[in-house]
Amino acid sequence: MFSEEIEKISWEKTTEAILSKTEADVARALGKEHCSVDDFMALISPAAAPFLETMARLSKKYTEERFGKTISLFIPLYLTNSCTNSCVYCGFHISNPMPRTVLTFEQMEDEYKAIKKLGPFENILLVTGENPAVAGVPYIARALDIAKKYFSNLKIEVMPLKTEEYKELIEHGVNGVICFQETYHKANYKTYHPRGMKSNFDWRVNGFDRMGQAGVHSIGMGVLIGLEKEWQTDVTMMAYHLRYLQKHYWRTKYSVNFPRMCPAENGGFQPNYIMSDRELAQLTFAMRIFDHDVDISFSTRETSRIRDNMATLGVTTMSAESKTEPGGYYTYPQALEQFHVTDERTAVQIEKALKNVGIEPV
Repeated sequence: MFSEEIEKISWEKTTEAILSKTEADVARALGKEHCSVDDFMALISPAAAPFLETMARLSKKYTEERFGKTISLFIPLYLTNSCTNSCVYCGFHISNPMPRTVLTFEQMEDEYKAIKKLGPFENILLVTGENPAVAGVPYIARALDIAKKYFSNLKIEVMPLKTEEYKELIEHGVNGVICFQETYHKANYKTYHPRGMKSNFDWRVNGFDRMGQAGVHSIGMGVLIGLEKEWQTDVTMMAYHLRYLQKHYWRTKYSVNFPRMCPAENGGFQPNYIMSDRELAQLTFAMRIFDHDVDISFSTRETSRIRDNMATLGVTTMSAESKTEPGGYYTYPQALEQFHVTDERTAVQIEKALKNVGIEPV
């Protein structure tokens, strides 16, 4: 299990190693066909800043060789906002005095129909809060059964499950599972997730092993940029984790996500680091150079400008016309969002913008 592996990797020594990288280390990494985690550390280090244009060209080359000039568009549907966790940065945390919604199966079908009217979506991500009493495996399984009538590619972002539960959901049509570790800093993780199921670091980080053991076709990983000041160290831990999973569950496809937190309004949780657009670009290029096959996903947290630009340079999956509240497409269009969407364009507008820069949405 990866919880045992990560104990062998020092956060402090990794941070020091990244900051000690030189331009010669960056040049050496850029000259390799296949990069190690140590090379990845050089590519995300401050020493790589002058190499951004070179990295962009290389990222574009590898992306087009592997994925062509295409991008996969998906739409997320929040089924619930009922959650037993106390994540300090999340609008759905249990202490927030807000109306809690759990879509009925009839409401789900209304949402699926409404989404199909927005555009020719075939890829859907079903999202729930972590509350198994109201949205456990039977509920998720039924949601998948209904979704199969409307969509060909079904993914879920739900609470970490047991291996046999992932196997059960595969029988109901799930093709991929996304889970954000949020941060790999074990001590700080507990600060951000003080109570609830999500407070168990090892259960969450080993969830990816359980997905692999169950034979999940596609596994999505994620670090929330802004939780840690040392963002380079956090994404390096994710790179270690990716290589570990690829070694042990080599039949599985993988995707990575690194959405940026924005400063909160009204006294909410404030990020410990605000990543610049240039740093986001550097991270994206570094990830593509590090792994030519991994799917890199950008959500609607990012602006339309940066999403359109990065679609030509390394990003291979994007969400579109996202509503981050349960039933946001038809049933409850005015409910409280989990996070604010920045790219508010319609699916049709996004498709047109991507075609204008030579990318074919699929």
